[in-house]
Amino acid sequence: MRHRPRGSQLGLLLLASQLFQVGLENIPPVTLAVLGLNVYLYLFPAAPLLKACISVQQTYLFNDWRRLLLSPLHHADDWHLYFNMASFLMKGIRLERRLGGAWFVYLLSVFSLLTGFVYLALEVLLTELTQDPSHSAACAVGFSGVLFALKVLINHYYPGGVTYVMGVPVSNRYASWVELVLIHITAPGSSLIGHLAGILVGLLYTSGPLKTLMKSCSGFVTSNGYTSRPNAYYRSSGYSGTDGGYSGYPYQHGTENTTNHTASYTEQTNQRGAPPPYGFHFPEEPSAEEIRRRRLRRFES
Repeated sequence: MRHRPRGSQLGLLLLASQLFQVGLENIPPVTLAVLGLNVYLYLFPAAPLLKACISVQQTYLFNDWRRLLLSPLHHADDWHLYFNMASFLMKGIRLERRLGGAWFVYLLSVFSLLTGFVYLALEVLLTELTQDPSHSAACAVGFSGVLFALKVLINHYYPGGVTYVMGVPVSNRYASWVELVLIHITAPGSSLIGHLAGILVGLLYTSGPLKTLMKSCSGFVTSNGYTSRPNAYYRSSGYSGTDGGYSGYPYQHGTENTTNHTASYTEQTNQRGAPPPYGFHFPEEPSAEEIRRRRLRRFES
């Protein structure tokens, strides 16, 4: 395990500032844990980037399938980490509160692996179509593919409205595709195919068979795809436990700008008080007073 070379690490400082601006107590536990894991693996990588990135050549031809696990969780530099995690922070808050913690863990796990497989398939297809072996050698790393998949889900659950992409209002219906093109133009080093793979995985979930398949394979969620018996947190904050999802947090159309999201969410939280802690759902132990009342009712009957 190797430490990252020390630099200004301004991206890490900005990420820490944003986390505290939102408030750690206001970030759902799965989202916070995934953020922490990405930061930890940036500071203490499980493998060097050239051995963590995913490519047809390294993953398939050299049979190094562990890259499917490593590539989404490693980042090239602190700015790469910052932009990905700042985006994930806002997406995670909305989606985890809508879907529940257990399903969100499941979703992220499937999306991370499936985005890698789709990326490999697209690169194989490009290699065959163009007869250019450089596509098989293209190595991608980072959480961006998963973020594009989550973006598709958010646009699906919150239809209508607009997202501001570089200051330009774009219909949510087309926002992922516009971002795909603009990021490729403005950041030539980014992986167009990796981002496209994420969009396709998101569409497989919202418009294809993936969601149904995930439900049929899951053993820790109910048949409707969400955690059973929402706990006090979800009840107090508007979570319905159905596909209607989280109704208490008002989605702000056109607020893909991170600062606007943060301000809007913090204001709502301060108005209603900090939500109680939550996580996976275990049976609650009755209080002593509740036990006493039950005994009295039993004697009275």
